[in-house]
Amino acid sequence: METLYSTKASVTGGRAGSASLQDSDLTINMVAPGSGKDGNNPEQLFAMGYAACFDGALGAVKGAEKAKFDSTTEVSVDLKKGEGLDFKLAVKIHVIGENTELSADEFQQLVEKANKVCPYSKATHGNVDSEVTSEVK
Repeated sequence: METLYSTKASVTGGRAGSASLQDSDLTINMVAPGSGKDGNNPEQLFAMGYAACFDGALGAVKGAEKAKFDSTTEVSVDLKKGEGLDFKLAVKIHVIGENTELSADEFQQLVEKANKVCPYSKATHGNVDSEVTSEVK
């Protein structure tokens, strides 16, 4: 498979540190969820990246199927804790379709195809509890 893009992130201090990218001037102040401090946590960044990736995959499906619609993809990420050091993520993906003649069922079928195309979905399949829903406005 051909590599289209590579990047590298560095974090010092974990959830209470600093994150930066090798190929960008972006630096993020990392904070623990619920700390009330200024900054972001890994779950927020994962949700944003997943939403962007999924909406891009949906755009590819839209082009392949010659469908017409506008979309907004919302991704909710839950950090869960079990006993001891048992942590895991759960993801809810909700896609809103607008400006389309597609029925809700037809749109959901395209969303499900995007879920099979999206690199984030592929990476998390079987590892992260996920739910994919949609609506047409």
